[in-house]
Amino acid sequence: MHLIAEIRRRHLVDGESISSIARSLKLSRPTIRKHLKTEQEPVYQRRSQPTPKLGLFKPLLIQWLEIDATLPRKQRRTGQRLFEGLQEEGYEGAVDSVWRFVRKWKAEQNRAPAIKQAFVPLAFDPGDVCQFDWSTEVVEIDKQVQTIKVAHFRLSYSRKPFVIGYPNEKQEMLMDAHNQAFAFYGGVPQQMIYDNPKTVVDQVKIGKERQFNHRFMALANHYLFKPVACTPAAGWEKGQVENQVGNIREWLFTPRVKFDSFEALNQWLATRCDELSQRNHPVEKSKTIAECFAKELPLLRQITTPFMSYVEHLLRVSRTCLIHIDRNRYSVPAQWVGQIVSVRMSANTVTMVAENQVIAEHQRCFGRDQFICNPWHYLPVLEKKPGALRHGAPFKDWALPEAIEKVRLQLQRQGQGDRDFVAILLLSREAGLDTLNAACTLVLETKVVNASVVQNQIQRLIEPPRPPTLDATNDSALKVEPEANCQRYDELFGGKSLCPLIISHN
Repeated sequence: MHLIAEIRRRHLVDGESISSIARSLKLSRPTIRKHLKTEQEPVYQRRSQPTPKLGLFKPLLIQWLEIDATLPRKQRRTGQRLFEGLQEEGYEGAVDSVWRFVRKWKAEQNRAPAIKQAFVPLAFDPGDVCQFDWSTEVVEIDKQVQTIKVAHFRLSYSRKPFVIGYPNEKQEMLMDAHNQAFAFYGGVPQQMIYDNPKTVVDQVKIGKERQFNHRFMALANHYLFKPVACTPAAGWEKGQVENQVGNIREWLFTPRVKFDSFEALNQWLATRCDELSQRNHPVEKSKTIAECFAKELPLLRQITTPFMSYVEHLLRVSRTCLIHIDRNRYSVPAQWVGQIVSVRMSANTVTMVAENQVIAEHQRCFGRDQFICNPWHYLPVLEKKPGALRHGAPFKDWALPEAIEKVRLQLQRQGQGDRDFVAILLLSREAGLDTLNAACTLVLETKVVNASVVQNQIQRLIEPPRPPTLDATNDSALKVEPEANCQRYDELFGGKSLCPLIISHN
């Protein structure tokens, strides 16, 4: 528009000729004359572009678009996928024609008047309902940007929130989140409302009927709450927690938060939830959320014991003393090789159980292809294969106490250093690592380091103390001598004296 204004000003005000203006602006004279008649901002309209090759395929393309419109957004086909589908049907035109048609069709659908839905306002009694949902957030944990899952709880009466973060939303995380939430609230509500995640619902049936997951039902039976699943794609049935997801993202996760660990993050989230409870209640505006929660707390069912929030798998121990689970490897004591053990996956730990006893426990790793081991699990293998001590993967980064490590280095310079050091480690199974460390410290002070000396020191340390030596020379003497009194025997015979009988016999 500024070019048109310049042309009109130069000709109508300054009197410059059309030819001169055309030469200086490098435009044709008909264009200059057209602009001299223009006073309003020009509107350029693109003529409809013909698509002769697409014409026969438009009904099929519309049919596909209508089907995709009923699917979730992530399952809908893109313009490129629709183009490839048309090519399989014989379409030989350009992809641009398909893209333009798809954009035009979607724009027409969006211009259609939306059907407005009516809702009924909801009211909840204290201690009756709590709503649950997951959200995806981006945080920085230990200087690494991670996408995490955040579990959201919201008491429907008091509106008190609780949020806690996890690396994923697997079932063990769901159960641990319930343990943490009920401990935070100090009780359990009568009902819990969910959408239909696979960790909660195995099958969605007609109406409100659901087939709940058996492990989740064990959680519900433990805390005695009634699980309620929403109608699919009906988020308004738990609208409070749906609204909380957006608010928490804005209040707590924007801008991106940074913490050293998940424990620090979750402690901060719990503190912030208490701070948010000081806001005014959205319905009872004269009270805060904390004041309404104080009224609701006595009506929550008290917790007796927390639920054992783990998911159990039965797995066989490999020949390398490992359990393969969750794309990682965890070590198990060597005596369980080839046997099936119970692996209990919780939010933070991996526990192996066999014959009703815990045989191994590891901190859970959320990476991939990681090797998590306890070198002591391989000690029986070293007894037969001591050479594995030098190059065995479990012993590469084995952090032993300083005194033991020094003894190990000195023994390795000797002929059978590995075998001798393994023999010392075998003694530590009964004596304990502290005793072995003390023995190695004493041996290093003598500056004579070999397996026999270390074993000697261990035996001395674990040898039970000897009883004190008794001195019979003084303690055996009587301090009060007994008196000779025959009347004691007379009392046994009713008072009759035995002395005459003794005399006559003599």
